[in-house]
Amino acid sequence: MTRILLLFILLLFFHFSEAQSTNPNSYKKRVLESPEIEILMSYYRQNGDNSAVGGGIGDESLDDVTPTIVVTLPLNDDDVLTIDAGLSAYTSASSSNINPFNSSGASGRGDDDDDDDDDDFRPGLSGPATGTPWLASSGASQSDVLASVSIDYSHSSDDRNWILGVHGAVSKEYDYHSLGFGGSVARLFAEKNTELSLKTQVYLDAWKPIYPTELHEYSQYGSNFLNSGYFEGMTVLNEQGNPTTAYLPDRFSEWDSKKRNSYSASLGFSQIVSQRLQASFFVDLIYQEGLLSTPYHRIYFADRPNYYIGTASDIPVYTSRENTGVFRLADEVERLPDTRLKIPFGARINYYLSETFKLRTYYRYYTDDWGITAHTGSVELPISLSPSFTVTPTYRYYEQTAATYFAPFETHVSTEQFYTSDYDLSDFQSNQWGIGLSYTNIFSQPKFLRLALKNVSLRFGHYDRSDGLKANIVSFGVKYVFE
Repeated sequence: MTRILLLFILLLFFHFSEAQSTNPNSYKKRVLESPEIEILMSYYRQNGDNSAVGGGIGDESLDDVTPTIVVTLPLNDDDVLTIDAGLSAYTSASSSNINPFNSSGASGRGDDDDDDDDDDFRPGLSGPATGTPWLASSGASQSDVLASVSIDYSHSSDDRNWILGVHGAVSKEYDYHSLGFGGSVARLFAEKNTELSLKTQVYLDAWKPIYPTELHEYSQYGSNFLNSGYFEGMTVLNEQGNPTTAYLPDRFSEWDSKKRNSYSASLGFSQIVSQRLQASFFVDLIYQEGLLSTPYHRIYFADRPNYYIGTASDIPVYTSRENTGVFRLADEVERLPDTRLKIPFGARINYYLSETFKLRTYYRYYTDDWGITAHTGSVELPISLSPSFTVTPTYRYYEQTAATYFAPFETHVSTEQFYTSDYDLSDFQSNQWGIGLSYTNIFSQPKFLRLALKNVSLRFGHYDRSDGLKANIVSFGVKYVFE
């Protein structure tokens, strides 16, 4: 499917390239002179100790590779079509522990809850089941691929003072798919020194819920689940490490609704203040409804007994990386309200210091009705080493308060209505440093099959969060223009 899509995009690219090269209409300047094709690639890697799948503790290691191709086509003097297609292929220690039991135990029996809703025990295979939130399991959910395609169409008026646009997007991974559409309008005033814009978006998403193995089995077989299906023949331990049959996660039930809808509107204002200074301001309104919880994020209640599968000797060191052989069974999964209202607003100010130095600044304030407020500030300093080469150091600071419904591992109590131990909803601060290098091919030489190199960019960023999460990202991009 990916190859067919790529071939289709390239055929469109060359088709419109030929069409524009023979267009006799030259009295009006085109919005985009020639077709462009951009190839992007990024690699992201993170490490941390607060896995939401583990109820707020556990390995958060994640690797993600994202290849993307963007094709921009001038349909005529006034209209431009942009097609953006990409993949995001990741491996995650955290999500692998939806089913945490290693290959010598339950997962080795071929029973991966991540693959489907059938966890029936397959006789003839045996071995003690073990697992730990500090190591990745061999479950199918250890890796996945997100595929996405978006199409944007824009039309500019003859005087170029109006720009109208429509947008469509679709994305899919194993347990989630999304359909998006929207529109935009921009009006330019004062000899195009002032711009006012409005953009609206709608996303209609749906889950294919995957639940932690122990809770899925309880939902399938009821109170007798320890003697049925996946857990038949497995030993559950209490906090003292003794066998027990008392584990009963009776707070859990599967969701009736599997939809998640998002609606957004963004109002923007941009002004060229002087030859050196440009400022822009924005305010967004975002409303979400439906299943806003993540179905496989475990919750452990402080007022419920603890139950485990694995090595009894690791129970006393469960919350540390010394634990290599035991996994605690969930009391519940994350529950959050089924609506959320988000309101971010902010500004960008760009200043031309000299031919060598430019300054770009950004600030955003965010608030929502889940109790989170956040501040984001960033600064970039592009430095022109020559007409072709630019190096850009960057810095970004972020801080937020915790959501009303957040609490760390084993802190929530079972009488609460809503609860999450996802540290993305906690109180934290983060710093990100980066450096970028770009090359612009001023003369668009050399050419290959009428493709001329336009620019090349390479970026590196390091992310450091106050809860211990650290990440690095490297991205590369190359853009060609068809001449």
